[in-house]
Amino acid sequence: MSGRPEAGRPEPSRSGQAAAGAEGEAGRPGFAAGGAAPRGGVFLRVVVPFALAYFLSYLFRVVNAVIAPDLVADLGIGPADLGLLTAAYFISFAALQIPLGVLLDRFGPRRVEGLLLLLAAAGALLFARAGGLWGLFAGRACIGLGVAAGYMAAIKAYTLWFPPPAWPRINGLHLAAGGLGALSATVPVEAALRVLDWRGVFFALGGLSLAVAAVIWRAVPEKRTATPPPALSRQWGGIREVFTRPVFWRVTPLTVSSQVAFMAVHGLWSGPWLRDVAGLDRPAAAGVLFWTAAAMTAGYVAIGWVTERLGRAGVAPLTTGAWGMALFMAVQALLVFAPPGWAAALWVLFGFFGTTGVIPYPALAMQFPPALAGRVSTGLNLLVFVATFAGQWGIGAVIALFPPTAAGGYAPEGYRASFLGLLALQAVGLLWYVLAPAARRRAGGPGRG
Repeated sequence: MSGRPEAGRPEPSRSGQAAAGAEGEAGRPGFAAGGAAPRGGVFLRVVVPFALAYFLSYLFRVVNAVIAPDLVADLGIGPADLGLLTAAYFISFAALQIPLGVLLDRFGPRRVEGLLLLLAAAGALLFARAGGLWGLFAGRACIGLGVAAGYMAAIKAYTLWFPPPAWPRINGLHLAAGGLGALSATVPVEAALRVLDWRGVFFALGGLSLAVAAVIWRAVPEKRTATPPPALSRQWGGIREVFTRPVFWRVTPLTVSSQVAFMAVHGLWSGPWLRDVAGLDRPAAAGVLFWTAAAMTAGYVAIGWVTERLGRAGVAPLTTGAWGMALFMAVQALLVFAPPGWAAALWVLFGFFGTTGVIPYPALAMQFPPALAGRVSTGLNLLVFVATFAGQWGIGAVIALFPPTAAGGYAPEGYRASFLGLLALQAVGLLWYVLAPAARRRAGGPGRG
């Protein structure tokens, strides 16, 4: 395992593995017989365009953590509405996960990602022009749909053009691009807000989305395989089979609750928390968010290495993931109870340990037949993003139950109550993981992870 998916990590299909293992013209890896080798280098024409798309996906995901005060000031929306409109990204993202695999197999990653990014651009422009809550919601939902293929389209392309030994390295570079996107949504966006307003920022992001779509259409080569694409009914059938396995439900509650706590808070509520609880001004809060994103990027790199090393020592990946998520819970508890002066250090730890929730993706896929591995990740991804929609909105609803402070901010008690609720859900998931005996026996005991 080497990093984080867009919330999940799909396993490559057998057809993708076959294509990726072929050697093509001039000895370049990944060019199957009959495929034309792209000029200009396979790395520049395949990896860089999809990495740019993933950069955008993460930038869009977390930018509201910085612009939230501007949205509230300009449009007069409350915390529940702020959570709802930001969470629209996750529900639309989730809605596309099941058909996305079929679309990628049928039309290819270049066409699917290129067209979807046009929808992201339209969503950014709609968001920039919105005059109220539902215009913002619609724009944010379009953005979520438009970037929903940021990881899966790239994986499809990489398995077509590169041999299996290159996948971990290419995957790590791709994930690093997402981390750079999260970094760009902090201090750089705060700096841009000194020149532009939040609407101008989203107009610029819409233009950037169009530019990346054009790069993908122009640069990425086409590559067709002889394997016919699977039917949507078959895809749903695989999801149903995954959902009936006890081992899936042993791991899912902890993984989903951990990912919800990480993505819902990091993607929106971290910025307001730093203002209302830690008492930081906007530049200082943006600086903390920058280092949180940097720690997240480092975490995605580190957890792959740690999981691999511990695996050699006999520690199952699911066990490593469970311990990592338990440490993440400890960091969240400190955010609730520690003094505000600890904020900067704790948010860096939040960014680092929040990444451990992705360890179960490939580890869980190993518990299933290879033909179902991709649908394990798809099913888990679907649950994670639907739950994150509810979680990000729910945090705002809880905060709205408490009267605002004299300074006009949200009450610290609201953050405390919502964060404790997230912790309670994770504690239930951890207990279920440890105490589910029937599923543990099906998985071959604790050491099988």
